[in-house]
Amino acid sequence: QNDKLVRKLWRNTKYYKKHIKQLGFDMGQSETPITPIMTYDSGKAREMSKRLFEEGVFALPIVFPMVAKDKARIRTMINADHSKDDLNFAIEKIEKVGKELGIIK
Repeated sequence: QNDKLVRKLWRNTKYYKKHIKQLGFDMGQSETPITPIMTYDSGKAREMSKRLFEEGVFALPIVFPMVAKDKARIRTMINADHSKDDLNFAIEKIEKVGKELGIIK
């Protein structure tokens, strides 16, 4: 059995989560490649999703009633096909938008 893709998925996930955490984002308790970025505010989640899309990153807002009113987030998802450049691009744009919206400093 060839588990090369599974190993790459988890390498990508570990790399991405490490960098998102270092930037100061709260990722909740995610232990999968589906990585939430907590905004705690539906308006901010929608705006972050919109701004990221404008910057070339697709991340859906997850807001009430899908989650409790104070648990809004955007959902990011890593896959094995992402290159290190893809991950770095996303991390850079998430940092930029997170700072714009006051989610991180």
